[in-house]
Amino acid sequence: MRIDAHQHFWKFDPVRDAWITEEMQMIRRDFLPADLAPECAANGIAATIAVQADQSEEETLFLLDLAERNALVAGVVGWIDLCSQRVEERLHFFSRHEKLRGLRHVAQAEPDDYFLVRADFLRGVKCLRSFDFTYDILIYPKQLPAAMKLAAALPEQKFVIDHLAKPEIKAGRRKEWEAQMREIAQNPNVYCKVSGMVTEADWSSWKSADFEPYLDTIFEAFGPERLMFGSDWPVCLLAASYTQVVKLVEEYAQANAPAAKKKLFGENATRFYGLKTGQHGHAA
Repeated sequence: MRIDAHQHFWKFDPVRDAWITEEMQMIRRDFLPADLAPECAANGIAATIAVQADQSEEETLFLLDLAERNALVAGVVGWIDLCSQRVEERLHFFSRHEKLRGLRHVAQAEPDDYFLVRADFLRGVKCLRSFDFTYDILIYPKQLPAAMKLAAALPEQKFVIDHLAKPEIKAGRRKEWEAQMREIAQNPNVYCKVSGMVTEADWSSWKSADFEPYLDTIFEAFGPERLMFGSDWPVCLLAASYTQVVKLVEEYAQANAPAAKKKLFGENATRFYGLKTGQHGHAA
């Protein structure tokens, strides 16, 4: 079963979604499962993971509601306030929802580059394992040192780095990022999503060769068992169509790691997120 391990839904709100700036005009609208379904069908994607974009429990409930009503959505990565004193109570509340598989915080937007290992946040992340929740790490390269500390501090917790930690693909910079990604990959509890690359490149003139050095690094560092494809739809539409994003990763894998394709496009995501799949390949 082919899975897209990273996409988003929203009913566009210009105040709440202020991160979607004027230059992102084309995604300043609603994106819902009915919009995604034809893209998945055209690319042989049977299920997806819907990931939070807004820091609110309301959005987590919104995504869970969509997941309950749409078999395409196999799991949700939501948000709760992991710094809250009531974190265990909130985790218990949300653990009733079978399709909630993990949590995420938009750590890339935090002014403190070491937010991930702040005592109150670390305490919250430490609670995830007892509820069998994963944690998605959304950061920029400058926050990789903190992510390394986080992964080392909680070796039993399952982590996945979103979007290759957003390397500076447009500028072609990668020396420090590469060293740090190789280092964090030494933690067997850390996975990486092959996602979000096109929006870190030149939106209007990227070519597949721009991504090869970055893909070479993560395929070598994480190996076939700890990588998963994600489209980052609809954000990817700023720079590429859904089909182009699938093709970009598929063609690289076909040329460089053909034996890893099934793992990359589904098996690893199923294992990492603990997805329950029903008959006929549809997520239960």
